[in-house]
Amino acid sequence: MTASTPIPLDLNNVQGDILAGLPKKTQTYFFFLIDDSRVQEFRKQLAHLVPLITTTAQVFKHHGAISQNKANAAGRGVPPPLLKISGVNVVFSNKGLAKMGITEDIGDEAFKGGMLADAKNLGDPGTANADTPDWVPAFKQGVDGMILVSGDSHDTVADTLADIERIFLVGAHSATIHEALRIVGDVRPGQEKGHEHFGFKDGISQPAISGVDAKVNPGQKIVSQGVTLLGREGDVTLPTVKGQNPEPIPRPPWALDGSFLAFRYLFQLVPEFHTFLKRNPIAGLAPDLGSELLGARFVGRWMSGAPIDLAPTHDDPNLGKDSSRNNNFHYANPDDPKTDDNTQERCPFAAHTRKTNPRADLEDPPFSANIDNRRIIRRGIQFGPEVSAAEAASGKSAQGRGLLFAAYQSNIVQGFQFLQQSWADNPTFPPKGPQNDLVVGLDPIIGQDAGGARSMIGTNPSSQSTSLTLPTWVVPKGGEYFFSPSIPALKETFALA
Repeated sequence: MTASTPIPLDLNNVQGDILAGLPKKTQTYFFFLIDDSRVQEFRKQLAHLVPLITTTAQVFKHHGAISQNKANAAGRGVPPPLLKISGVNVVFSNKGLAKMGITEDIGDEAFKGGMLADAKNLGDPGTANADTPDWVPAFKQGVDGMILVSGDSHDTVADTLADIERIFLVGAHSATIHEALRIVGDVRPGQEKGHEHFGFKDGISQPAISGVDAKVNPGQKIVSQGVTLLGREGDVTLPTVKGQNPEPIPRPPWALDGSFLAFRYLFQLVPEFHTFLKRNPIAGLAPDLGSELLGARFVGRWMSGAPIDLAPTHDDPNLGKDSSRNNNFHYANPDDPKTDDNTQERCPFAAHTRKTNPRADLEDPPFSANIDNRRIIRRGIQFGPEVSAAEAASGKSAQGRGLLFAAYQSNIVQGFQFLQQSWADNPTFPPKGPQNDLVVGLDPIIGQDAGGARSMIGTNPSSQSTSLTLPTWVVPKGGEYFFSPSIPALKETFALA
């Protein structure tokens, strides 16, 4: 098991997507199965993949090169050219580890069970009266691992992935891995860059990692390295009884500086979402503003990224793009006489951003809870085409689009699984009312109920107790829990000489 005092963190040992995020205009998720008859050959070939793996140290250098490229172009008064950059990471499911003969207990029950077994707990469609969710076949059958390839263009990614396929002889009779599924994600074009398909600016409230992130914006929470990396300070089991102390989680030595990845294949019904907003504007406002405000109160932010806790009635694009202000709020406004802890005047209790990061709702009295170990690092990307004119006119999705949700943490049970099941899907979270049991509803964006019953209160600030019935706009179609090993673990434990 890991030592109580590990060696200092070396960013050359950590896969690059975890702490820094692989630079990307496009990404390909290559899900694979290890050939049952060629496991040892695969592990030998894995040694040839390791030099291609992009580390966190390399990613920070890539980010620096991109920033310098932009600065140079700005100095010349021209748009910056795209730098040819690619990145590669590899992750494995528990099924994949077992196939390779790596069977030590890694210390996470959700990972060991896999996401398919967890689908009912997550509320995925199809699990209300059965154990099997409505997922695409590849994820129902299970995958052994995934190779993530990022780059500045489809050509760059295709070239890099072709090199990787040659290592494992993919497509040949003697292939050691077989493609189970390939999904391509792309950053949205033009002004929609950085916005998810519903149109809202995303990725604003990431935590900062202590000793890793040099710049910390106002309101950004600094968390211990062990919230994301196994074996580091903060990689602990949270106490279940008040007064208990957190306990370090026993891990195999090779698990140090690895991280768990929760991947979700999420389809978004974008025309349907916007049709609902248009048909249900908040009363008392011009229809367009009423619809826009309803969407903002669903998400907790305006499409610009401005938080409604700071801009409760109108969008403020300057606030949305200002990293020194757009995350500096707490759902506690002592200077506003119209709002306190028990009102939804500014932000509904069930708003997406509040459900997934409740801030004052748990961190302030009476709970005064430390929720650092609930934080996850999100690295997803959008997939699918932009909404067509015909789809917008009909209000019906004709093509698949959505989010390749990817989140890293050191503990899936305390991280993603808890956020989805105990917060987003829990109609009485955050705890409100005299007995902390007020039914506030599900997260209107990602909250799942396998039976299809979704609602929330607080959408109208003038009628806060009124419940609004909600269709489902985010549909999970698969996913898996993976482990992202450190570079030393890949060399010394996973690969064979």
